[in-house]
Amino acid sequence: MSTLITRIHNNVFNAVHQHLHTWFPGLFARIVFAGVLLVYYLHSAKTKVGDGFAGFFQIDDAAYFQIIPTVVEQFDYDASQIPLVPYKLIVYAGSYAEFILPILIVIGLFTRLAAVGMLVFVVVQSVVDVIGHHVDAETLGSWFDRFSDAAILDQRAMWSVLLVYLIIYGAGKVSVDHWLSSKEPRSTNSA
Repeated sequence: MSTLITRIHNNVFNAVHQHLHTWFPGLFARIVFAGVLLVYYLHSAKTKVGDGFAGFFQIDDAAYFQIIPTVVEQFDYDASQIPLVPYKLIVYAGSYAEFILPILIVIGLFTRLAAVGMLVFVVVQSVVDVIGHHVDAETLGSWFDRFSDAAILDQRAMWSVLLVYLIIYGAGKVSVDHWLSSKEPRSTNSA
């Protein structure tokens, strides 16, 4: 009886794997990323730039307070006094990465690279929240407790799972990456 159950189990899950593994996991990870994080990051990025089309090219003072709060404090909360290298460059890179990387992930373009960038972004965001914004213990959370709702250690760990999957396996067949790779000419070795 256990052999029959084992065979049925293996046949069912081998069939599931065979039909889905090349396209579904990457697509599903990107859909979940879009549903949970795309609007979150785009809204956050929007708070870092000015209003309107021209405002997109102007970094707002709020970006400095969000990204490098301890540096802004050192300059008496005057963002205009902050030096270009490295601080303003960090703020510009962080602000525009928050727009660009999530969109790249969702459409599946340069997915692995974008996921690496987002993973670094999430880690830096978490460090800034802890060190720069001094989040409380409840927001920080704790692993291996009975609660799963802490913003940093619980939620961002789950975000990281999606990103690590995309880094390792890529976006799958339903992506711009796959479409572009299928358009590349195949090299032929003639010896």
